[in-house]
Amino acid sequence: MFVRRAYIREPDRPAQRGQWPFAVPCVSQLADEGLRFTAPVTFLVGDNGSGKSTLVEAIAEGFKLDAYGGRLAAKRGRPNPQRTPLGDVLTLETTAAGSRMLGGPRSHKHGFFLRAETAFNLTENLGGVPGYWDADTASMSHGEGFLTIFSEMMSKPGFYVMDEPDAALSFTSCLRLVGLMHQLGQTGAQVVCATHSPILAATPDAEIVEVGEHGFHRAQWKELDLVDHWRRYLDNPETYLRHVLDA
Repeated sequence: MFVRRAYIREPDRPAQRGQWPFAVPCVSQLADEGLRFTAPVTFLVGDNGSGKSTLVEAIAEGFKLDAYGGRLAAKRGRPNPQRTPLGDVLTLETTAAGSRMLGGPRSHKHGFFLRAETAFNLTENLGGVPGYWDADTASMSHGEGFLTIFSEMMSKPGFYVMDEPDAALSFTSCLRLVGLMHQLGQTGAQVVCATHSPILAATPDAEIVEVGEHGFHRAQWKELDLVDHWRRYLDNPETYLRHVLDA
């Protein structure tokens, strides 16, 4: 692993927490307690607006990844990217391996941040660019392009952050990503992923952090609201659809 904990140092903690993002319960809890990582693969799950994307963006920035998305130590990309408010004050407590990677030569820095909102631009523009992937992802479907990025850019032990990668993936493709993330966790990499997918969250040996109005807490897969809702919906869609259609 490369990162043990994400936290905000005492001098950097905002005095007033009534403004975004520090008013978001999970961010407020992070400011008070920090967030520890105890497994090579960590999933953040929660509803839209819960703050999980805010957390993963800041964690990516803390490891010197652009919040827009891209790889560690990239030569190309946005000049002087603007940091997010949380990323501007977040500190990562790294392991010895993490410190060596961040302080080492460019060729030894392996990391990537993939976020659903900007991944399409990556697939359109970076195929064939040195240091990225050889395949012409611009000619692929969105999901195929995602899987190419996963397989090519996350093939070595490194620090990988993903924000809702399931947005472009079919059921089968999600299963393929589960296999990749499990393999990464077994071979020395570390993955932090925000997701709405019960398939991804079921990755063996992964730690799950549920994010919501309560802040965040660790949970078992079978206890997740996400899993409960999907299970009940697939068992009987009418129990949900009648409320939507009547409205």
